[in-house]
Amino acid sequence: MNFSELFKLSGLLGRFSPDGKCLASCVQHRLVVRDASSLQLLQLYTCLDQIQYIEWSSDSLFILCALYKRGIVQVWSLEQPAWHCRIDEGSAGLVASCWSPDGRHILNTTEFHLRITVWSLCTKSVSYIKYPKACQQGVVFTKDGRYMAVAERRDCKDFISIFVCSNWQLLRHFDTETQDLSGIEWAPNGCVLAAWDTCLEYKVLLYSLDGRLLSSFRAYEWPLGVKSIAWSPSSQFLAIGSFDEKVRILNHVTWKKITELDHPATVASKKTIVYKEVEKSPTVDTERLSFPPTRELASSLFSTKSKYDISQVPVSLQYVKPVADRANPKVGVGMLAFSADNCFLATKNDNIPNAVWIWDIRRLKLSVVLEQLCTIQSFQWDPCQPRLAVCTGTSRVYLWSPAGCVVVQVPGEGDFQIVSLSWHSSGDSMVLLSKDNFCVCYLEREEV
Repeated sequence: MNFSELFKLSGLLGRFSPDGKCLASCVQHRLVVRDASSLQLLQLYTCLDQIQYIEWSSDSLFILCALYKRGIVQVWSLEQPAWHCRIDEGSAGLVASCWSPDGRHILNTTEFHLRITVWSLCTKSVSYIKYPKACQQGVVFTKDGRYMAVAERRDCKDFISIFVCSNWQLLRHFDTETQDLSGIEWAPNGCVLAAWDTCLEYKVLLYSLDGRLLSSFRAYEWPLGVKSIAWSPSSQFLAIGSFDEKVRILNHVTWKKITELDHPATVASKKTIVYKEVEKSPTVDTERLSFPPTRELASSLFSTKSKYDISQVPVSLQYVKPVADRANPKVGVGMLAFSADNCFLATKNDNIPNAVWIWDIRRLKLSVVLEQLCTIQSFQWDPCQPRLAVCTGTSRVYLWSPAGCVVVQVPGEGDFQIVSLSWHSSGDSMVLLSKDNFCVCYLEREEV
């Protein structure tokens, strides 16, 4: 495993291009584009103000930079560096911006969610979508890029509109049986749309492409409800993370619950492997010491290392009791992700912030628990094989696969605290992001 040097970064804005050839990053108002394999500088663009969001077009030819404070979007071309585009929303302001699947239209959401403006880079035409709803996930596209669903709010009622992306014509418009729609998500096959209600009302609704209600799922009534949702890559399963610390999995045939996955503070099953991260103090080799020791030698001799031990079950995990009188309590399953091969599901229960739970979907059983020393910040599956990368706000990255578990220390001086990571589309590298820096980690094929 090899690591690049550290590069400056702001706003956690570091993204591989969809074709995997380039890596874009931001430093204040500058957009830096590098070659993804060599990290050589390809282009440097200067924006009018600090960049707050970036997104590649689907064909990797353009990159969008959103300057929310100014209500401006700037678009840059990789093929023609002299070409540029500026979209100014003016007094309407700007709170969100994204590409359409064709990579030639930009959708801007104005302040107070008054409207979504669709700008065409080809014809310079403008279209408007009224009444978009301010929610976690209100604009979603099917994986094939043919359809777009928009959550809307009019006359104190929730609606969903489905548009054809090729001409932005309205295909279906229907109301939802929700009190306060919280988000929508297409199944990967584009046939079913999941919509879920506010956390005060446990309700998940499943709609077909023509707006028919296929099924409605409700696990219980009064406590806080749905916290997170994830579709399996095959569209066969819908995993629902709830505030009651459980994940419920629905099947795609009857849309009924097939199992409930608990996240107890004590792991008792002997069929579950619990990997516990332990720190080991460095042993100082006095013969290697030169006074004063070189920086490289000092960092290797005196930095604290960590490794995984396999714990004997039953294992008690660190449980944090939520503060009842504060908003957004740290409770329930807030992170869910299926592996690319559909075989594993990774979850995080916010009451047990230092643990990642890995479930075997074929057996619907808990397979592995990774117990970390620090709070889980982010995890993501390799897009090509069942391999999970985890970061915890330290200078280490953790990798799990069915073959085992490894802890990798990112070399370098200073305090590089990884709070987010993202895989390259090939699965051969990752970009590791901290608040002020980023580096690229290159993996070899046979590694865990």
